Amino acid sequence: MSERGIRSKADLRHYQEADLWAHGLPRWRPWLRISNRVVYFQRVLRIAEYYENCRHDPLGRFYMLVLRVRLRTMGERLGFEIPRGVFGPGLSIAHHGSVTVNGEAVVGSNCRIDAQTTIGDVRGGAPTIGDNVYIGSGARVLGAVTVGDEAAIGANAVVVDDVPSGVTVGGVPARVISQKGSRAVLGSPPLAPPPAASGAPASA
Repeated sequence: MSERGIRSKADLRHYQEADLWAHGLPRWRPWLRISNRVVYFQRVLRIAEYYENCRHDPLGRFYMLVLRVRLRTMGERLGFEIPRGVFGPGLSIAHHGSVTVNGEAVVGSNCRIDAQTTIGDVRGGAPTIGDNVYIGSGARVLGAVTVGDEAAIGANAVVVDDVPSGVTVGGVPARVISQKGSRAVLGSPPLAPPPAASGAPASA
């Protein structure tokens, strides 16, 4: 799994570009604030991660408070409870609807996640999810489990045990149902983030 965390303006730009890429969008456009609220939520999430990690000056701390309120309001409207600092670059939330994520979870790059999903803790343990993982609608990933790279979690599956890389799991509790992983489920190789870019981050 690639190292997570936005630690610089270059990291912020890379995460933003990777998220757009994962949604099939070549670049940010201002009208996406209205036409694609999920993409806009992800953009604000990344900016908040940057300010939380990198801007500890008074102005930065004030703007972080503004971003926290904005994220909470947008999350309530979209049905998202997604903490900062969990997902690597290339996140694609398929559409609005309930998505609940524990703040202690670790999710790698290029995660595709559908609605009505939960990544939650059990007795203080939260999941670690690899790169290029697909999480289907209604799925639950619970406790201190590890999900390998390029795994696919089927719709309504409940994952309470580790999942190997490159397989598909389904059922309650989830079991391996196919030796083909996320590449096969999505019909194409997972989108890889573009190379990290330098320069100042765009505003929300």
